[in-house]
Amino acid sequence: MSIESEEPIGAGPRLGRRTTLLMAIGCGVTVANMHYAQPLLPQIAGDLRVSEGGVAHIPALPQVGYALGLLLIAPLGDMVERRGLVVTMLAAVIVSLVGVAVAPTLGLLAVASFLLGVTTITPQLLLPFAAHLAPPGERGRVVGTVQGGLLIGVLLSRTVSGLVGHYLGWRAMYVIAAGLTIVLLAVLRRALPKDKSDQGLTYPRLIGSLWEMVRTEPALRQSCLFGSATFGVFLAFWSTLAFHLAEPPFRYGSEIVGLFGLVGVIGVLAASLVGKLADRGNSRSTAVVGLILMQASFLVLWIGSQGLWGIVVGVILLDLGMQMTHVSNQARIFALRPDAQNRLNTLYMVSCCVGAGVGSILGGFAWSRWGWGGVCAVCGLQLAIPLLVYTLGLIGRTAVNSESAPERVLPEPG
Repeated sequence: MSIESEEPIGAGPRLGRRTTLLMAIGCGVTVANMHYAQPLLPQIAGDLRVSEGGVAHIPALPQVGYALGLLLIAPLGDMVERRGLVVTMLAAVIVSLVGVAVAPTLGLLAVASFLLGVTTITPQLLLPFAAHLAPPGERGRVVGTVQGGLLIGVLLSRTVSGLVGHYLGWRAMYVIAAGLTIVLLAVLRRALPKDKSDQGLTYPRLIGSLWEMVRTEPALRQSCLFGSATFGVFLAFWSTLAFHLAEPPFRYGSEIVGLFGLVGVIGVLAASLVGKLADRGNSRSTAVVGLILMQASFLVLWIGSQGLWGIVVGVILLDLGMQMTHVSNQARIFALRPDAQNRLNTLYMVSCCVGAGVGSILGGFAWSRWGWGGVCAVCGLQLAIPLLVYTLGLIGRTAVNSESAPERVLPEPG
């Protein structure tokens, strides 16, 4: 059995450590699909015979597809059997990965990358699944642990794809990813428990309830704003770093660029700690501190742009701030409506993915016009927006304490 039942939660079993670990691994393996392309962009441009600017938008396409998949598919976790939904989406991911691997033109690569994003929503099915199974007093820790696995996937994706691309070519990375996903599908199908919602919702009512949540939950709106800016600058940075490090004085290839992802391993340690802080009711403050750290990271990346130390310190601050904000946001929204965690997570992650897509496009534009200094400036401005909104209280001061408010039952539309 993959779920330990010695400490029941109501009528359900307690989430065991082994299952938590497998969920974390599942998040890491699948989320990596979204980031393999970043260190490989110069290789992709050369292979498809297009300019660097021509492929700069490729990392944005999976993010846009991811947002669509989250909006239309991920809410089903509050309606259908969750394990079956995870397995189905993993099968779709395998097909999409093969499509990316064999794409002969930039246009077909763009389509396949978009579909890869649509299907790669497994992390955002597993995270609310874990939060649903976790005891309320341990929800932040569990989310932090599973989120830590997701972060490891993000970090290793760049390192692994850089090395594989250098020695085997960029297409080989997606073939290998398809093989890993096949193994993951088999493991999770056996390990995850069957768990179906008993809310009796129809799909139109399920989707229709999303707007009601946005309207009535100021803490959700604030978290969405924070997450959108956070993911926007994160993608803008990693989508342009390979170009910056390929220029003098560095002249690094993809295998070296990918190694910079390992510098952010501090974020893995932060994820579990942040989750514990969230369990103590400090999620909002921790999220704001994370935004400030990310703002500081781009100042360091600008000042130290010509030295290795500046890049290393900047990456550490960026990844640490990213995890502080992201884990705090998710722990905060999962506490709002235990019966609607998939929908809450959908709304939050859609905002993050839209922000990531916009940020990646802005990063590519800033790089082509103003170089690395322009990228740092654009990212700094993106982070200034949520900090200013928060400081002025434009979303509403009720967002501060709404995660500790009594649970509300939202009316179903229709």
